[in-house]
Amino acid sequence: MIAAPALSTALPSAATRWPGYRRMSIKPSIAVVEDDDSVREATVGLLRSHGFIAKGFPSAHEFLKSSRIRITSCLIADVQMPNMSGLALYGHLVAVGTPIPTILITAYPDDNMRARALNAGVTGYLPKPFSEKDLLDCIAAAAKHGVALAPVRR
Repeated sequence: MIAAPALSTALPSAATRWPGYRRMSIKPSIAVVEDDDSVREATVGLLRSHGFIAKGFPSAHEFLKSSRIRITSCLIADVQMPNMSGLALYGHLVAVGTPIPTILITAYPDDNMRARALNAGVTGYLPKPFSEKDLLDCIAAAAKHGVALAPVRR
């Protein structure tokens, strides 16, 4: 788990984290799978403010039936959701051959769940509320996994 450093007021943008980002015609695409509307919308808004393409989904099922799987660079998913948990979603994606670097977020942090998730290959595990910096640090770690990028519509 990423340690919780002090919140910085000057956080690096996507351009800083991915050299050449502003010159490219592609942007990192992040899916946020969260059943709490306010958390999902706030997280999507934060990501967009940092230059990411972000799309929210209210459930794992909605994400899985979307066409976004092919272009998702990073998945942020709640641990506890109805029908399919964030960890089960990650496991499903790995099992069907479409692994996506995944960050799990949770309002109920649990050391055993954290260990299971990280041992399964999840990129990050963040307790809610998480800091902007911690989330961006996890996304930067996900970027090191050779992720897909989404084409920008002009």
